[in-house]
Amino acid sequence: MTTRWTPHVTVAAIIERGGRFLLVEEETSDGLRLNNAAGHLDPGESPEQGCSREALEETTHRFTPTALVGVYLTRSHSNSSGEDITYLRLAYCGELGETVPGARLDAGIVRTVWMTPQEVRDSAGRHRSPLIVRCMEDYLAGRRYPLDMVYTSPEVLATQG
Repeated sequence: MTTRWTPHVTVAAIIERGGRFLLVEEETSDGLRLNNAAGHLDPGESPEQGCSREALEETTHRFTPTALVGVYLTRSHSNSSGEDITYLRLAYCGELGETVPGARLDAGIVRTVWMTPQEVRDSAGRHRSPLIVRCMEDYLAGRRYPLDMVYTSPEVLATQG
């Protein structure tokens, strides 16, 4: 039997305020890296719900997706572990809300940092994903797609048993 190739599905929050983008600095097997508030889609949630959850876990702020910026496919090879993984990323922009009282940054997240577009570009050597710059550039170019472009079947949202 042949093993089926399956990309890892991730969601990312492209958060901009006043010309700066919110990134997270996180511990990885390859050292400290910068990333969007992003992570894997969990069972039982829509991509928008996953994006809101990841943004909260990694920034301690509520985040409400308002548009899809893009869908991206990339391949990553970890220098330290030798892993070769393909990621399918759904990137959303939206409204950054208030900090949730008592919320703590997720394990591995060191801090959040606001960066100008040029600072994001200049720090590419520290990025966890090459998609950070691409998603930001697409956002700056005005790429916005309606949320209903990604359909989530009700069966996905049903309680897992």
